[in-house]
Amino acid sequence: MSSVYVFPGQGAQAVGMGQDLYNNNTAAREVFDTADSVLGEKLSDIIFNGPMETLTLTANVQPAILTTSIAMFRAYNPKLPDYVAGHSLGEYTALCVAGALSLEDAVKLVRLRGEEMQKAVPAGQGAMAVVLGLDIEELKNVCEIAEKQTGAICDIANDNCPGQIVISGATNAIEAAMEIAKEHGAKRAMKLPLYVPPHSRLMAQVAEKMKIALDNTEIKTPCVPLISNKTCQPMTDVDEIKESLIYQITHGVRWRESVLNMVDLGITDLTEIGPGNALVGLVSRTTDKINAHKLEI
Repeated sequence: MSSVYVFPGQGAQAVGMGQDLYNNNTAAREVFDTADSVLGEKLSDIIFNGPMETLTLTANVQPAILTTSIAMFRAYNPKLPDYVAGHSLGEYTALCVAGALSLEDAVKLVRLRGEEMQKAVPAGQGAMAVVLGLDIEELKNVCEIAEKQTGAICDIANDNCPGQIVISGATNAIEAAMEIAKEHGAKRAMKLPLYVPPHSRLMAQVAEKMKIALDNTEIKTPCVPLISNKTCQPMTDVDEIKESLIYQITHGVRWRESVLNMVDLGITDLTEIGPGNALVGLVSRTTDKINAHKLEI
């Protein structure tokens, strides 16, 4: 019987998240204050007061979610689990909790990650969509058809749980894939309110920038293994961790497979730490062998 802490990625944000902790918990307040200091601006003001349009900008929302998640963790101050994992951006949070990344470096890295993602694809030229009711192989085929029709990139971005997969790429290819998916039996296909197409080949220049940043950042061996988005397996080697963080920028998050491998690892208890509770829902829809719950503060 083992345990894992999991941390959310982009999409979990809400204006006001973490504000009660900031007001009432010294450890949490220090986390927000550190992020503000590192960035040289009041990220905390955007988190607590919005507006939502400003918070959801990729360059803001990535450090905002990481900072809020770390504040929640430190306010609760639990003992480390047997494993950590994160959904996309959440891997940086997981590595910070596991002692591989300092809070300061983690905030800098995800701000850079968000800024570069915003710059990589002009507004309106990239999109994401969630497709319900097809399995991974069926949707890979859909993406291939859409690419042939449009000559543009269409990739699997997140394999979240059985029957829920997110695609990412050029806007025209995503729109074509949505229609093709419905023709192939998808129950639903809808665009997501994101302005960048992460986890697609359109992010190649972001991966190059992040490789340079990661090569210049001290990453220590984590105290507990990270279950990687890239391999779905436990990872502690620093070079492999860096490679995985770079890889996930242009490749899909294999969350469904990661959860199934958690079962194989003997994990029976999963705690989601951070804003929202999306990961608990994804885990519950993937397996009934893991007790998944949200950290309540």
